[in-house]
Amino acid sequence: MTTVREADAELAAPKVEDLAALLVAVERPPRPSALSTSITFGRRAVLKIKHVPEQLFDVTAFPIMMTLMFTYLFGGALAGSPSQYLQFFLPGILASSVVMITMYTGLAVNTDIEKGVFDRFRTLPIWRPSAMVGYLLGDALRYVIASVVIMVVGLILGFRPPGGFGGVVAGVVLLLVFSFGLSWVWTMFGLLLRSEKSVMGVSMMVIMPLTFLSNVYVDPSTMPGWLQVFVELNPITQLVSGVRSMMAGAWDFGAIMWTLIAAGALTLVFGTWTMRLYNRK
Repeated sequence: MTTVREADAELAAPKVEDLAALLVAVERPPRPSALSTSITFGRRAVLKIKHVPEQLFDVTAFPIMMTLMFTYLFGGALAGSPSQYLQFFLPGILASSVVMITMYTGLAVNTDIEKGVFDRFRTLPIWRPSAMVGYLLGDALRYVIASVVIMVVGLILGFRPPGGFGGVVAGVVLLLVFSFGLSWVWTMFGLLLRSEKSVMGVSMMVIMPLTFLSNVYVDPSTMPGWLQVFVELNPITQLVSGVRSMMAGAWDFGAIMWTLIAAGALTLVFGTWTMRLYNRK
């Protein structure tokens, strides 16, 4: 004979039929949209900065150091005085500094792969590229911080953009659009290369010639003719020319157009390649 306790336990135990009926009756939650998942991963990238604020060193101390060093070390020799050189130089160092820190997107991707975090991401029922887009959205905050820091330092030193506040904002927006496209190159390296050091080494090998062989620091007309050809074809030159023209209030629509085309091409080519590597990783 069954005891009272056993009978109560039997009555309390769910029946298989009841569980099946419950699963059928309850509607599954809707699949998250591509926008919501991308924003969620972007928030994750921002939270990593919150918990490790030392990550902001490269977007605060480094731009300040570069701006002060080039203005006061080379300004007199290149333009006659630091104040005159600053008017030419600041839009260039703004673009150069943000472009250089885009490589940290690839470092973050590679670090998460080594920790095994991506194995979890790939099992989630979400839009597959959202993890990558989230990195770029989170890093956009870093680019904005770097831009604000450089502009504040420039204003303190005496930089006065003829284009006013609107020209500065437009130049920063153009820089962010280009940086978004360029960051896809580093996400590809983050997936393709085996270690964080390899990603940094390859990224620096690409970024350094692009930023120095451009119109960031000097006018290309002072360079040898054969070098001017490369400098004019350099997408960083078009970017700097576009940003500089916006801040000067005389927009160079040719440079702006080519910058947007370059950003779109980088996103299309390297974004597609990145997702192929991500799906096969």
